[in-house]
Amino acid sequence: MDIIDTIKEQIENNPVILYMKGSPNQPQCGFSARTSQALMACGERFAYVDVLSNPEIRANLPAYANWPTFPQLWVGGELIGGCDIVVEMYESGELQPLVKEAAGAEDSAASA
Repeated sequence: MDIIDTIKEQIENNPVILYMKGSPNQPQCGFSARTSQALMACGERFAYVDVLSNPEIRANLPAYANWPTFPQLWVGGELIGGCDIVVEMYESGELQPLVKEAAGAEDSAASA
């Protein structure tokens, strides 16, 4: 499986996925820290990929996403954006229902 297929599979199989530097509990940059904090505050489970320990994903995701920087938040297969967009959406109240709906759709599918 090539790296683009891996990225597509990760995005398709995880309703909420964050590509970041480090992990939510140990972010390796301030932008990743702020983004993961906003996402954790939504109260739903989410997947993450540490791009520092996955250099192929780090090298290829920006071209796939047409988004040059990390972190990158994907919800329901759609790129939401990076740190500024995610934090702004959280502060305005837009992020919580988006994440809750995507996570809820996964719960419904799992129980069906």
